[in-house]
Amino acid sequence: MTGLATPPARGGPLVVQPLRRRHCAECRGGPLALLVVEGGAPRCLDCADLGHLVFLPRGDTALTRRSREESALSAVVVRFNRRKGRYERQGVLVEEAGLARAEERCLADVEARRRRRVRDARRRAAGDVRFAEAFAAEIRRLFPGCPVDRARDIASHASVRGSGRVGRSAAGRALSEGAVVSAVVASVRHVDTPYDALLMSGVARHEARRRISRGVEAVLAEWRGVVEVEAG
Repeated sequence: MTGLATPPARGGPLVVQPLRRRHCAECRGGPLALLVVEGGAPRCLDCADLGHLVFLPRGDTALTRRSREESALSAVVVRFNRRKGRYERQGVLVEEAGLARAEERCLADVEARRRRRVRDARRRAAGDVRFAEAFAAEIRRLFPGCPVDRARDIASHASVRGSGRVGRSAAGRALSEGAVVSAVVASVRHVDTPYDALLMSGVARHEARRRISRGVEAVLAEWRGVVEVEAG
């Protein structure tokens, strides 16, 4: 605050955090941490009849809103930002009893939100189980020779929430054939071939895939129930 120009008008009393040392024009007390501007002159909170209020810093929107609802008298606290050339809100002054009642309401909300999160988590978990079962069933439809436990393992791995794996993609959620096959191929590549060992030995990914491609196709053919007949 470069001077004592009155900040923009707002609903209810407005309190200023001064940038310079100021003393109350009425009782001469100070320097003031908070003041009210009346007629261009600073007044301390006691002289402005706001001394019984307590400061609540900004940050918790719900607590701030409820504290003002629970207080018969409240005031917005602002400070002048020289760089931006404007007053910015720092918090509010509210009645101590009003703040206590607001805190109780917020604590009750915290418990309600916790219970809601638990319910939502259970609902999501149940949905995830159903989806993994459907994914496994689709694997078994496309690859009837795939062992049941293996199909379940592939489906569970591919459909982990937040994993970014193929089962969580739009195609995976739709149980598209391409997505299901991709999940099976990835599992076969890592579990049934020396692909991981090749990568660890320094073989480039594309070359490693080329080397194990016949092995992958052999497993897929077996799981599809396709029997290769040798010529001769």
